[in-house]
Order: sequence, then C-alpha cells, then structure tokens
Amino acid sequence: MQSPAAVRDRPQEPSQARAALAGLIALLVGIGFGRFGYPPLIPALVLAGWFDPAQAAYLGATNLAGYLVGAALAPRLALHFSATGLIRTALLAATAALIACAFPLGFAWYFAWRLISGIAGAVLMVLASPKVVAFAPGGRRGRVAGIVFVGVGLGIVLSGTLVPWLARFGVPETWLAFGIASAALTAVAWKGLPSTGERAHASVEGAPARRARGTIVTLPILVLGVTYGCFGIGFVPHTVFWVDYIARGLGYGLVAGGGYWVLFGVAACLGPVLIGWCADRIGFARSYQVSLLANGAFVGLPLLSASPWALAVSSLGVGGLVTAISSLALGRISELVPLDRQRQVWGWMTISFSVFYAGSGYLLSFLFARSGSYPLLFAFGAVALIAAYFLDLVGTRKRSQAS
Repeated sequence: MQSPAAVRDRPQEPSQARAALAGLIALLVGIGFGRFGYPPLIPALVLAGWFDPAQAAYLGATNLAGYLVGAALAPRLALHFSATGLIRTALLAATAALIACAFPLGFAWYFAWRLISGIAGAVLMVLASPKVVAFAPGGRRGRVAGIVFVGVGLGIVLSGTLVPWLARFGVPETWLAFGIASAALTAVAWKGLPSTGERAHASVEGAPARRARGTIVTLPILVLGVTYGCFGIGFVPHTVFWVDYIARGLGYGLVAGGGYWVLFGVAACLGPVLIGWCADRIGFARSYQVSLLANGAFVGLPLLSASPWALAVSSLGVGGLVTAISSLALGRISELVPLDRQRQVWGWMTISFSVFYAGSGYLLSFLFARSGSYPLLFAFGAVALIAAYFLDLVGTRKRSQAS
C-alpha cells in the first residue's frame, strides 16, 4: 500500500482527450507548420528577394535532411532521457525555428534553422505519436492515432489558407505569426503529455530490439525498404516545389498556389481513413502496390495537363497518400516478420524513407537549379514510383513461388 505522500507526489495524468490533443499539436507544430508551412512561402521568399529559386529549394531539402538526423537520433535519445522532456524540447525548438526564420540573416542562418526544424519534427513524429497512442485504451487506439495524425493535414490546410493572406503584410510577419501560434499551441500541449510508464515502456521496447538482433534480411524486406524509400522520392516534387510551380511556374499567383495546397492538406487529413478502409478489403500487400502505381500517376499528371482539374486531382491524390503510406508499410511489415521483430524492421523502413526523401530533395534541388524545369522534377518522381511498383510486383511473385 502506497503512502499518501507517494500518491500526492505522483504526476497527475491528463485525460485521454487532452493527451490526444497534445499529440495532434505535436505533429501540427513539428510537421504541419515546421515542414509543410515552408512550401507555400517559397514564392514569397523569392519575390521578396531573400533567396533565389535554387536557394529556396535547397532550404526545403535541408528540412528533409534534418528529419533524417532526427529520425536516427530520437530512439537513442529516448533510452537516456525522458520522452516527455524530449517532446517538450522539440516543441520549443520547432517554435524557435519558426520565429528565427522571420529574420533575413542570410542563407547559412536559414540553413541552420531549417535543419533544426527538421530534427525537431522527426523527434515529435517518432516519440509523441506512439506515446499518446499507447496511453489510450486498447479499443480506442486506432481512433486516437487518427486524431493525432490529423495534425499533419491540419497544418497543411492552415498554411495554405493563411500564407497568401499573411504574405500581404510581409515575410517576417508571416513567420512570426506561425511562431506565435506554435508557442500558444505548445503551451496548450505542455501538460497534456502522459508520463505514466515511461521507464516500463522503455524496457518493454528494448526487449524486442535485443531479441531482434539476429533478424535475417530477406528479399521481401529489402524490396519493401527500397519501394518505401521510393515513396519518399515521389513526395519531394509536391512537398517542396508544388506551390512554387503553381504560383510562379504557371503564373497563377500565391493565392492559387495556397488553394491547391489546402486541397493537399484536406486529402492528408482524410487519406489514412480511406486507405485503411481499402487495406481492410483487399489486404496490405495489394493496397501498397496500388498506392505505388496511383501515386506515380498523381505525381506525373502535371506532365500531361496543367489545367485546374489536373492540378486539383494531383493535389488530392498525393496529399491523401502522404500521411497514409506509413500505415500501409507498417501493415506490410506485420505480414512479413514476427511481432517481436517488427519494431527493428520498422526502424529500418523509417531510415530508408528518410534517406531517399532527403537525398532526392537535394538531388532535385540541384537539377532544378541547373535546369529551372519543373516537369523534370515530376517526371523523376513518377518514374521512381512506377519502377518501385514493378519491383514490388516481381518481389511479391517470387515470394509466392518460394512459399
């Protein structure tokens, strides 16, 4: 029996609703604002003379590189520090990065803060979402996970809606508005993060990792790692260049670019639900293959037409998959490896996605700087996705023949 003093000293846990809200805010600030708030601002940064188009693209890719660093560091940091403390630190860092970008102090200044923003976003994605979902009762975890990941789509919608309006007041004012909003949201989420079972959770997570050291890398796992990375390549043209392509490349202006970015965000909110419904009916393997082929078509659609309907379909299609593909990849892992080895393989997949995403971000920025061609970017992403579809198709058939 615990003494009254021990009970009194125990941290009071938040309600389930408040914890879910804190998880949503973590992804809204770290990914929604930190990563996806930047693409709508690229045209404004160029028009204001802060950077040329190539520099602005490189800075977008720098955030992806930071995400790779953060994804690799977060699990290791969680072994030595409180996950709640790391999440709060990442929220503060993401907010500071938004405020710092309000000051035009040169490319190196922006590079450093966009890198920090990417690291913070990855820490929030890797640590906050599973922590909040694990805190929920078993029967509600799927619902809570859906609520948490809405934060990414909500950030895209808000940035697409607000940036064209805020940009009228100036680039610094736009960044400061994002920073102030993030600071307010961080304050709301500060005490909403659950702390129960951190030590126990760490020990439970550590056990599968130790048992999984002997995992054999099979052909299906290698194929999944490559194809999942190709999704990262396919997302770069839209998540870095899309708004700039519409606003400056097509000459439609920042308001139109922001409008299509809102469609992208709405689809990102709905995508996980629709993809989950599809996977329940045709299976994760088939849903994953269909998503590869469909995403290739959505990314390549601007090569065929720049009409409003084509831009809308492309925005909705890629946006719907950008937040849903992780659930499909995780489902594929559950079909390919035993339960006690899934965490290790999922770690490999996260690193693969991040490497392909960041690497292709810099490569496409380099190609754009040399050619100034937006169609080249969409062609590169579409070809990578279609090639990945055929690779996964062959890998699946070989696995079926072997069994």
